[in-house]
Amino acid sequence: MLKMSHVLLTTVLAMSAVLPARSKAQTSSAAGGAVFVMTNAANNNQIVAYKRNSDGSLEEGQTFPTGGRGSGGVTDPLGSQGALTLNEKHSLLFAVNAGSGNISVFQVRGANLTLLETVPCGGSEPVAVAQHGSLVYVVNAGGASDLVGFRLAADGHLKQIEGSTTYLSTGTSGPGSLSFSPDGEFLLVTEKLTNNIDAFHIQSNGTLGPIVVNPSAGPGAFAVSFAPNGTALVAETGPTGGTNASAISSYAVVSNGTLTSISASVPTLGAATCWLVVTPNGQFVYTSNSASSTISGFVLSAAGSLTPVSGTVVGTNPSGSINLEIVISSDGKYLYTLDSGTGTVSIFAINQDGTLSSLGDAGGLSEDVGLEGMAAF
Repeated sequence: MLKMSHVLLTTVLAMSAVLPARSKAQTSSAAGGAVFVMTNAANNNQIVAYKRNSDGSLEEGQTFPTGGRGSGGVTDPLGSQGALTLNEKHSLLFAVNAGSGNISVFQVRGANLTLLETVPCGGSEPVAVAQHGSLVYVVNAGGASDLVGFRLAADGHLKQIEGSTTYLSTGTSGPGSLSFSPDGEFLLVTEKLTNNIDAFHIQSNGTLGPIVVNPSAGPGAFAVSFAPNGTALVAETGPTGGTNASAISSYAVVSNGTLTSISASVPTLGAATCWLVVTPNGQFVYTSNSASSTISGFVLSAAGSLTPVSGTVVGTNPSGSINLEIVISSDGKYLYTLDSGTGTVSIFAINQDGTLSSLGDAGGLSEDVGLEGMAAF
């Protein structure tokens, strides 16, 4: 018996020596995370928090007022991606209040939020916010269409950077989103009404260099997001009157701010493709096709080229939904969409080959308000 116990102990020790230790990220993943949705209500903007379980399922939690007012409306009233943004450490959440012209900063502890402050956006009608390190920039759609920069303090408070206000190509450009490059060298902004992608070099003092205007590879440039390898990705709604004619393009950003097309207008086989998201490891890219209630998937190569996953359309949202925002959990296992019309959040598991498996949905949202903004970890 003692001899057998010795053999078993030896075997266990040998196995533990070859098995990799669980990383902090894996441990955090097992504990789950959170998904946040913004109501964008005109009278009292709020954040609805869901606890994310380790199996991807969601539990509706508390609702947290932003201290500001949204724009109201019904479907996609802000016309943007990035109305709700988490910092890299998932410790802070930034929200735009388009109706009151300010930005809310929350401290994040799991699915619980604490409002730290609400600061003026420096312009009119903020629609999206982005963060990189100690820099935070907001794009304002109202007035003259501008960008305003802030310094982020260690305690989560924002201070506007003097001289950071920078204007887009026109006063009526219809900004849709903004994104920092992974190295913090550039900030890209999409202009929906001019179909341009603006590039700004970030100066050492946090202000922006001169605007470099780049025409979109295809019609309907809406959202821009960087992949971890530095590839810029842009969702395109497509030509007016087209049937499932939306697309996605990838670009390389040259040192002078010009964009070089890598994969130009790859079809999503969906309609009204407005939002996109990249897996944390940079392997897959997904688009939310709101008018066809579908999700399309693509493999992103190291060189930045896009190849459709399977038959391109890898997910279908519930009947009656208009899937808007799209986010991925920080462990890269689950994808979520914000569904206007049904007031739900659709839940999908991301398979190893990039295809999606539906895991149902979570409710608790109003069907007839202008929901806009989504973030997850």
